[in-house]
Amino acid sequence: MKPIGILGGTFDPIHYGHLRTAFELLQTLHFEEVRFIPCGSPPHRGVTFAPATLRLDMVRLATRNEPNFVVDDRELRREGPSYSIDTLASLREEFPDRSLCLITGMDAFLGLPTWHRWDEILDFAHIVVAHRPGWRAPDEGALGALLAEYRAEYEKDLREKLQGSIYVHAVTQLEIASTGIRKLVADGYDPRYLMPDSVRNAIIESSCYTNSSQ
Repeated sequence: MKPIGILGGTFDPIHYGHLRTAFELLQTLHFEEVRFIPCGSPPHRGVTFAPATLRLDMVRLATRNEPNFVVDDRELRREGPSYSIDTLASLREEFPDRSLCLITGMDAFLGLPTWHRWDEILDFAHIVVAHRPGWRAPDEGALGALLAEYRAEYEKDLREKLQGSIYVHAVTQLEIASTGIRKLVADGYDPRYLMPDSVRNAIIESSCYTNSSQ
């Protein structure tokens, strides 16, 4: 069966950068679906700016017209820090016979050794590193050693095994950041064209970022 893509994040707010990456990987890596999982309590950041219910609603609004995008609220329902390893363990229990692919950007991948129980992630899923063309994966240190041992050369490797590989794939990365959007809104500007209109409308109606300190 086709792999399941897993895209986590605070989505504070979700924007076209998230959506375009997910859509390209859905097509090029032949995922059955991409599962968007909003972070409940981010262990690295500590706080979010929009309430969890609003962030979840914005993800639902942003993905509602793509049938292969699925919104998963398990981290918002779980108490305590939203560790990726716990989410992957629960997904593996739910999908014991499916290939699972955790999608990360190159920046997030470079910070992988700071994640909680990071060295166990490949026991539950593959890692798909989505990067902009021209970026180079690390070839030394802990990540260099990890890539040397587990890097997959071919997309088919993600289907032939349930977990355990790292696949580096170039995507069109739009220069859009949630931090920049929050600052834009806090400064009184309109975030139109950075996200679907439905998400923009939710931001304006809720005033969730009007007094944001980014």
